Amino acid sequence: MHIDLPEKRYYGIGEVAKAFDVNTSLIRFWEKEFDILKPKKNAKGNRKFTPEDIKNLKLIYHLVKERGFTLEGAKIHLKEGKKDTLSNFEIISKLENVKNQLIKIKQYL
Repeated sequence: MHIDLPEKRYYGIGEVAKAFDVNTSLIRFWEKEFDILKPKKNAKGNRKFTPEDIKNLKLIYHLVKERGFTLEGAKIHLKEGKKDTLSNFEIISKLENVKNQLIKIKQYL
């Protein structure tokens, strides 16, 4: 899954939900369920996600939505083999980026 977000320090929950094509309520729910998500909250309670949070959200989205893990299964998978999961996920995301670039080059030809 290719997430198209501009380079920023903090992202609002609306733009994060739009980038992942999910509801904001799902992002809030995942924040409560997964300990690795720690968005900053301002005085009004608005959530601001850092690029590290976006990486963790990509990983959670990959496990739950793309690979079909349950929430409990995804939690266990993250706790047991986080390094293996991260390395596999990084490889997959790099290959998807290469694929997207090749598709763009093909369209220009």
